Amino acid sequence: MHIFYPFQWLADWLTFKLLALNVGSHLANSVQFFFFDSFKILALIVVITHLMSWLRYYLPIEKLRDFLTKHKFYGLDYFLATVFGAVTPFCSCSSIPLFIGFIEAEIPLGVTFSFLITSPLVNEVALALFIGMFGLKITVIYVLAGIIIGMVGGFVIGKLHLEKYVEDFVWKMKSQKQNPEAKKLSRIKVFKIISNEAFDITKKISLYVLAGVGLGAFIHGYVPQGFFGKYLQKAGWWGVPLAVILAVPLYSNASGVIPIVQSLVTKGVPIGTALALMMAIVGISLPEALILKKVIKWQLLAIFFGIVTLGIIIIGYLFNIFL
Repeated sequence: MHIFYPFQWLADWLTFKLLALNVGSHLANSVQFFFFDSFKILALIVVITHLMSWLRYYLPIEKLRDFLTKHKFYGLDYFLATVFGAVTPFCSCSSIPLFIGFIEAEIPLGVTFSFLITSPLVNEVALALFIGMFGLKITVIYVLAGIIIGMVGGFVIGKLHLEKYVEDFVWKMKSQKQNPEAKKLSRIKVFKIISNEAFDITKKISLYVLAGVGLGAFIHGYVPQGFFGKYLQKAGWWGVPLAVILAVPLYSNASGVIPIVQSLVTKGVPIGTALALMMAIVGISLPEALILKKVIKWQLLAIFFGIVTLGIIIIGYLFNIFL
Protein backbone atom coordinates (compact mmCIF):
# COMPACT_ATOMS: atom_id res chain seq x y z
CA MET A 1 0.00 0.00 0.00
CA HIS A 2 1.58 3.31 -1.08
CA ILE A 3 1.21 6.56 0.85
CA PHE A 4 -1.30 7.90 -1.67
CA TYR A 5 -3.61 4.89 -1.38
CA PRO A 6 -6.40 6.87 0.44
CA PHE A 7 -6.50 9.33 -2.47
CA GLN A 8 -6.56 6.46 -4.96
CA TRP A 9 -9.40 4.79 -3.08
CA LEU A 10 -11.38 8.02 -2.91
CA ALA A 11 -10.82 8.72 -6.61
CA ASP A 12 -11.98 5.21 -7.52
CA TRP A 13 -15.06 5.50 -5.31
CA LEU A 14 -16.05 8.87 -6.76
CA THR A 15 -15.47 7.70 -10.33
CA PHE A 16 -16.93 4.20 -10.31
CA LYS A 17 -19.40 4.22 -7.39
CA LEU A 18 -20.73 7.76 -7.06
CA LEU A 19 -20.61 8.73 -10.76
CA ALA A 20 -21.03 5.09 -11.93
CA LEU A 21 -18.73 5.54 -14.94
CA ASN A 22 -17.76 2.49 -16.95
CA VAL A 23 -14.37 1.02 -16.11
CA GLY A 24 -11.94 1.46 -18.99
CA SER A 25 -13.89 4.18 -20.78
CA HIS A 26 -12.14 7.35 -21.89
CA LEU A 27 -14.32 9.46 -19.62
CA ALA A 28 -13.71 7.23 -16.59
CA ASN A 29 -9.95 7.28 -17.15
CA SER A 30 -9.97 11.07 -17.36
CA VAL A 31 -12.20 11.59 -14.33
CA GLN A 32 -10.27 9.10 -12.18
CA PHE A 33 -6.99 10.76 -13.17
CA PHE A 34 -8.41 14.19 -12.32
CA PHE A 35 -9.68 13.18 -8.87
CA PHE A 36 -6.56 11.27 -7.85
CA ASP A 37 -3.99 13.81 -8.99
CA SER A 38 -5.99 16.77 -7.63
CA PHE A 39 -6.30 15.24 -4.17
CA LYS A 40 -2.68 14.11 -4.12
CA ILE A 41 -1.17 17.35 -5.41
CA LEU A 42 -3.20 19.69 -3.22
CA ALA A 43 -2.39 17.62 -0.12
CA LEU A 44 1.32 17.69 -0.93
CA ILE A 45 1.22 21.42 -1.56
CA VAL A 46 -0.46 22.10 1.79
CA VAL A 47 2.14 20.07 3.66
CA ILE A 48 5.20 21.39 1.87
CA THR A 49 4.09 25.03 1.81
CA HIS A 50 3.69 24.84 5.59
CA LEU A 51 7.25 23.55 5.91
CA MET A 52 8.65 26.17 3.54
CA SER A 53 6.63 28.98 5.17
CA TRP A 54 8.17 27.99 8.47
CA LEU A 55 11.64 28.22 6.93
CA ARG A 56 10.94 31.59 5.33
CA TYR A 57 9.61 32.97 8.61
CA TYR A 58 13.00 32.39 10.22
CA LEU A 59 14.94 33.39 7.09
CA PRO A 60 13.41 36.71 5.94
CA ILE A 61 14.76 38.36 2.80
CA GLU A 62 16.17 41.32 4.76
CA LYS A 63 18.51 39.02 6.67
CA LEU A 64 19.62 37.35 3.46
CA ARG A 65 20.29 40.71 1.82
CA ASP A 66 22.40 41.89 4.76
CA PHE A 67 24.21 38.57 4.93
CA LEU A 68 25.14 38.59 1.25
CA THR A 69 26.23 42.23 1.18
CA LYS A 70 28.51 41.94 4.23
CA HIS A 71 30.41 38.79 3.24
CA LYS A 72 32.49 37.50 0.35
CA PHE A 73 31.83 33.88 -0.51
CA TYR A 74 33.88 33.19 -3.64
CA GLY A 75 30.94 31.62 -5.45
CA LEU A 76 28.94 30.39 -2.47
CA ASP A 77 26.78 33.51 -2.67
CA TYR A 78 25.42 32.25 -6.01
CA PHE A 79 24.48 28.97 -4.36
CA LEU A 80 22.77 30.74 -1.46
CA ALA A 81 20.78 32.90 -3.88
CA THR A 82 19.58 29.82 -5.77
CA VAL A 83 18.61 28.10 -2.52
CA PHE A 84 16.60 31.16 -1.49
CA GLY A 85 15.01 31.17 -4.92
CA ALA A 86 14.14 27.49 -4.50
CA VAL A 87 12.29 28.07 -1.22
CA THR A 88 10.26 31.04 -2.47
CA PRO A 89 6.98 30.01 -4.15
CA PHE A 90 7.01 32.60 -6.94
CA CYS A 91 6.44 32.35 -10.64
CA SER A 92 8.79 34.23 -12.94
CA CYS A 93 6.75 37.44 -12.94
CA SER A 94 6.13 37.57 -9.19
CA SER A 95 9.86 37.02 -8.57
CA ILE A 96 10.69 40.32 -10.25
CA PRO A 97 9.77 42.59 -7.27
CA LEU A 98 12.26 40.63 -5.18
CA PHE A 99 14.77 40.93 -8.01
CA ILE A 100 14.40 44.73 -7.81
CA GLY A 101 14.74 44.55 -4.04
CA PHE A 102 18.04 42.69 -4.40
CA ILE A 103 19.33 45.37 -6.77
CA GLU A 104 18.21 48.09 -4.37
CA ALA A 105 20.08 46.34 -1.56
CA GLU A 106 23.25 46.42 -3.71
CA ILE A 107 23.51 42.66 -3.99
CA PRO A 108 25.70 41.83 -7.03
CA LEU A 109 23.82 41.59 -10.33
CA GLY A 110 24.96 38.03 -11.02
CA VAL A 111 23.80 36.82 -7.61
CA THR A 112 20.47 38.58 -8.15
CA PHE A 113 19.99 36.80 -11.47
CA SER A 114 20.78 33.46 -9.82
CA PHE A 115 17.75 34.06 -7.65
CA LEU A 116 15.59 35.20 -10.57
CA ILE A 117 16.47 32.15 -12.65
CA THR A 118 15.94 29.57 -9.92
CA SER A 119 12.83 30.92 -8.20
CA PRO A 120 10.27 29.95 -10.88
CA LEU A 121 12.05 26.71 -11.81
CA VAL A 122 12.39 25.23 -8.33
CA ASN A 123 10.01 25.83 -5.44
CA GLU A 124 7.99 23.84 -2.93
CA VAL A 125 5.09 23.56 -5.36
CA ALA A 126 7.30 21.99 -8.04
CA LEU A 127 8.85 19.79 -5.34
CA ALA A 128 5.44 18.56 -4.17
CA LEU A 129 4.28 17.87 -7.71
CA PHE A 130 7.46 16.09 -8.75
CA ILE A 131 7.57 13.82 -5.71
CA GLY A 132 3.96 12.81 -6.29
CA MET A 133 4.26 12.31 -10.04
CA PHE A 134 7.82 11.26 -10.84
CA GLY A 135 9.27 9.97 -7.58
CA LEU A 136 12.17 11.07 -5.40
CA LYS A 137 15.03 10.29 -7.83
CA ILE A 138 13.80 12.49 -10.67
CA THR A 139 12.76 15.19 -8.17
CA VAL A 140 16.28 15.41 -6.73
CA ILE A 141 17.85 15.49 -10.20
CA TYR A 142 15.43 18.20 -11.33
CA VAL A 143 16.13 20.35 -8.27
CA LEU A 144 19.89 20.01 -8.80
CA ALA A 145 19.45 20.89 -12.48
CA GLY A 146 17.48 24.03 -11.63
CA ILE A 147 20.06 25.11 -9.07
CA ILE A 148 22.92 24.51 -11.51
CA ILE A 149 21.20 26.59 -14.22
CA GLY A 150 20.71 29.40 -11.69
CA MET A 151 24.29 29.29 -10.41
CA VAL A 152 25.94 29.08 -13.83
CA GLY A 153 23.62 31.67 -15.38
CA GLY A 154 24.13 34.11 -12.52
CA PHE A 155 27.90 33.54 -12.53
CA VAL A 156 28.17 34.22 -16.27
CA ILE A 157 26.08 37.39 -16.00
CA GLY A 158 28.18 38.53 -13.05
CA LYS A 159 31.44 38.00 -14.92
CA LEU A 160 30.19 39.93 -17.95
CA HIS A 161 29.70 43.07 -15.78
CA LEU A 162 26.36 44.04 -17.29
CA GLU A 163 25.32 46.56 -14.64
CA LYS A 164 25.18 49.31 -17.28
CA TYR A 165 22.20 47.52 -18.85
CA VAL A 166 20.06 47.93 -15.74
CA GLU A 167 17.76 50.95 -16.02
CA ASP A 168 19.06 54.03 -14.18
CA PHE A 169 15.96 54.50 -12.06
CA VAL A 170 16.54 51.10 -10.44
CA TRP A 171 19.97 52.15 -9.15
CA LYS A 172 18.52 55.40 -7.83
CA MET A 173 15.82 53.73 -5.79
CA LYS A 174 16.55 53.57 -2.11
CA SER A 175 16.32 50.25 -0.39
CA GLN A 176 13.61 50.20 2.21
CA LYS A 177 14.94 49.51 5.65
CA GLN A 178 12.84 47.53 8.01
CA ASN A 179 12.82 47.67 11.77
CA PRO A 180 15.43 45.20 13.03
CA GLU A 181 13.59 44.85 16.31
CA ALA A 182 11.18 42.02 15.59
CA LYS A 183 8.58 41.13 18.13
CA LYS A 184 8.89 37.76 19.73
CA LEU A 185 5.70 35.90 19.12
CA SER A 186 4.37 32.81 20.80
CA ARG A 187 4.58 29.54 18.91
CA ILE A 188 0.83 29.53 18.48
CA LYS A 189 0.86 32.97 16.84
CA VAL A 190 3.83 31.98 14.68
CA PHE A 191 1.97 28.86 13.57
CA LYS A 192 -1.11 30.92 12.70
CA ILE A 193 1.01 33.29 10.61
CA ILE A 194 2.74 30.42 8.85
CA SER A 195 -0.49 28.50 8.31
CA ASN A 196 -2.25 31.57 6.90
CA GLU A 197 0.64 32.13 4.48
CA ALA A 198 0.71 28.48 3.43
CA PHE A 199 -3.05 28.29 2.81
CA ASP A 200 -2.96 31.64 1.02
CA ILE A 201 -0.33 30.25 -1.35
CA THR A 202 -2.37 27.08 -1.80
CA LYS A 203 -5.52 29.05 -2.61
CA LYS A 204 -3.69 31.23 -5.13
CA ILE A 205 -2.31 28.28 -7.06
CA SER A 206 -5.19 25.83 -6.64
CA LEU A 207 -6.88 26.99 -9.84
CA TYR A 208 -3.60 26.49 -11.72
CA VAL A 209 -3.39 23.01 -10.26
CA LEU A 210 -6.96 22.08 -11.18
CA ALA A 211 -6.61 23.58 -14.67
CA GLY A 212 -3.33 21.76 -15.25
CA VAL A 213 -4.66 18.47 -13.89
CA GLY A 214 -7.81 18.91 -15.95
CA LEU A 215 -5.87 19.28 -19.17
CA GLY A 216 -3.61 16.44 -18.11
CA ALA A 217 -6.67 14.29 -17.40
CA PHE A 218 -8.05 15.00 -20.87
CA ILE A 219 -4.73 14.02 -22.45
CA HIS A 220 -4.58 10.91 -20.25
CA GLY A 221 -8.07 9.77 -21.13
CA TYR A 222 -8.57 10.78 -24.74
CA VAL A 223 -5.23 11.19 -26.49
CA PRO A 224 -4.17 7.88 -28.08
CA GLN A 225 -1.14 6.15 -26.64
CA GLY A 226 2.05 7.42 -28.24
CA PHE A 227 0.37 10.37 -30.06
CA PHE A 228 2.73 13.03 -28.72
CA GLY A 229 5.69 10.70 -28.76
CA LYS A 230 5.07 9.89 -32.39
CA TYR A 231 5.28 13.49 -33.57
CA LEU A 232 7.92 14.76 -31.16
CA GLN A 233 10.17 11.81 -31.85
CA LYS A 234 10.03 12.69 -35.55
CA ALA A 235 11.90 15.86 -34.62
CA GLY A 236 14.79 13.72 -33.35
CA TRP A 237 17.48 15.83 -31.76
CA TRP A 238 15.44 18.94 -32.53
CA GLY A 239 12.72 17.87 -30.11
CA VAL A 240 14.18 19.62 -27.06
CA PRO A 241 14.94 23.03 -28.62
CA LEU A 242 11.62 22.90 -30.47
CA ALA A 243 9.81 22.36 -27.17
CA VAL A 244 11.63 25.37 -25.69
CA ILE A 245 10.78 27.60 -28.66
CA LEU A 246 7.11 26.63 -28.56
CA ALA A 247 6.97 27.31 -24.81
CA VAL A 248 8.18 30.92 -24.88
CA PRO A 249 4.84 32.54 -25.85
CA LEU A 250 3.06 30.57 -23.11
CA TYR A 251 2.88 31.46 -19.45
CA SER A 252 2.06 29.47 -16.33
CA ASN A 253 3.66 28.38 -13.09
CA ALA A 254 4.94 24.93 -12.16
CA SER A 255 1.65 23.88 -10.56
CA GLY A 256 -0.19 24.40 -13.83
CA VAL A 257 2.37 22.77 -16.11
CA ILE A 258 3.71 19.73 -14.26
CA PRO A 259 0.45 17.72 -14.43
CA ILE A 260 0.49 18.25 -18.19
CA VAL A 261 4.13 17.14 -18.31
CA GLN A 262 3.20 13.93 -16.52
CA SER A 263 0.51 13.18 -19.09
CA LEU A 264 2.90 13.90 -21.95
CA VAL A 265 5.50 11.55 -20.47
CA THR A 266 2.95 8.76 -20.02
CA LYS A 267 1.97 9.21 -23.66
CA GLY A 268 5.50 8.67 -24.91
CA VAL A 269 7.15 12.11 -24.91
CA PRO A 270 10.76 11.83 -23.69
CA ILE A 271 11.02 13.16 -20.16
CA GLY A 272 13.80 15.60 -21.04
CA THR A 273 11.73 17.09 -23.85
CA ALA A 274 8.67 17.42 -21.59
CA LEU A 275 10.72 18.99 -18.79
CA ALA A 276 12.35 21.41 -21.24
CA LEU A 277 8.87 22.51 -22.27
CA MET A 278 7.88 23.04 -18.64
CA MET A 279 11.08 24.84 -17.62
CA ALA A 280 10.81 27.17 -20.61
CA ILE A 281 7.17 28.01 -19.84
CA VAL A 282 7.90 28.89 -16.21
CA GLY A 283 11.40 30.32 -16.67
CA ILE A 284 11.58 32.32 -19.91
CA SER A 285 8.01 33.34 -20.60
CA LEU A 286 6.99 36.28 -22.76
CA PRO A 287 5.14 38.01 -19.86
CA GLU A 288 8.32 37.85 -17.78
CA ALA A 289 10.27 39.45 -20.63
CA LEU A 290 7.75 42.27 -20.94
CA ILE A 291 7.96 43.06 -17.23
CA LEU A 292 11.74 42.73 -17.04
CA LYS A 293 12.08 45.09 -19.99
CA LYS A 294 10.89 47.83 -17.65
CA VAL A 295 13.88 47.40 -15.35
CA ILE A 296 16.65 46.11 -17.62
CA LYS A 297 17.70 46.98 -21.17
CA TRP A 298 17.23 44.66 -24.10
CA GLN A 299 20.92 43.68 -24.23
CA LEU A 300 20.81 42.21 -20.71
CA LEU A 301 17.38 40.72 -21.34
CA ALA A 302 18.67 38.94 -24.44
CA ILE A 303 21.73 37.59 -22.61
CA PHE A 304 19.57 36.43 -19.70
CA PHE A 305 17.12 34.61 -21.96
CA GLY A 306 19.93 33.16 -24.05
CA ILE A 307 21.77 31.72 -21.05
CA VAL A 308 18.64 30.23 -19.50
CA THR A 309 17.47 28.82 -22.84
CA LEU A 310 20.83 27.14 -23.42
CA GLY A 311 20.80 25.73 -19.89
CA ILE A 312 17.30 24.31 -20.29
CA ILE A 313 18.18 22.70 -23.62
CA ILE A 314 21.29 21.06 -22.14
CA ILE A 315 19.32 19.78 -19.14
CA GLY A 316 16.62 18.44 -21.48
CA TYR A 317 19.16 16.49 -23.50
CA LEU A 318 20.82 15.11 -20.35
CA PHE A 319 17.47 13.90 -19.03
CA ASN A 320 16.70 12.21 -22.34
CA ILE A 321 20.09 10.51 -22.49
CA PHE A 322 20.45 9.28 -18.92
CA LEU A 323 16.85 8.76 -17.70
